[in-house]
Amino acid sequence: MGRGRVQLKRIENKINRQVTFSKRRSGLLKKAHEISVLCDAEVALIVFSTKGKLSEFSTDSCMERILERYDRYSTAERQLVATDTISQGSWTLEHAKLKARIEVLQRNQKHYMGEDLDSLSLKELQNLESQLDSALKNLRSRKNQMMFESISQLQKRDKVLQEQNNILSKKVKSKEKEVAQPHTQEQQNQESSSSVLPMSLEPLNITRCSNIPQGRGNIVGDTEETSQQQNQTNTTMPAWMLS
Repeated sequence: MGRGRVQLKRIENKINRQVTFSKRRSGLLKKAHEISVLCDAEVALIVFSTKGKLSEFSTDSCMERILERYDRYSTAERQLVATDTISQGSWTLEHAKLKARIEVLQRNQKHYMGEDLDSLSLKELQNLESQLDSALKNLRSRKNQMMFESISQLQKRDKVLQEQNNILSKKVKSKEKEVAQPHTQEQQNQESSSSVLPMSLEPLNITRCSNIPQGRGNIVGDTEETSQQQNQTNTTMPAWMLS
């Protein structure tokens, strides 16, 4: 017959309770030693009996070092938990503030758009009107300033373009003069040549005297014969052919 499962409750019999405590304590110390050896863990075990008797176990007899380490870790954990709680509370408060701020801004925006004005009193409406007037003045002043700046920029640009146009017009005029000078000089040369050419090309009367016999007596010959010969041989030739 196997042993049945022991019901976990306080043992009323003192003798049985003391026997069970002794057995379970030795088994607990044995298990602590085994886990420290098998798993290379630092183990500290403290047990107080009902009569106040201390039973302890620590790895390599370093109970104080393990307890100090436990104290550090427990303190840091408590501080971390407290910080998380405080930060969570601060974040919750900040969320509530931001939510209320957003609601106020949305309501003001609706009022500026002329919506939901029934809930406002006369004084609030007057304040809203003054705010809108000041905002409108600021908008108009800003608009005028931007217009003046744009006009001044356009004037500067116009001035620069006019200067460039003047420079280009001067260059064009100079080019036209340079192109016109050879034409005028050529015309002058043509006019001078046309005025000189008729004077140089005067016709000359050349008489061929090859058929006229030499001698003084023949020169004073018959006028009719000489006139006929001159009519036959006289030609009009320009001066350039003679040269």
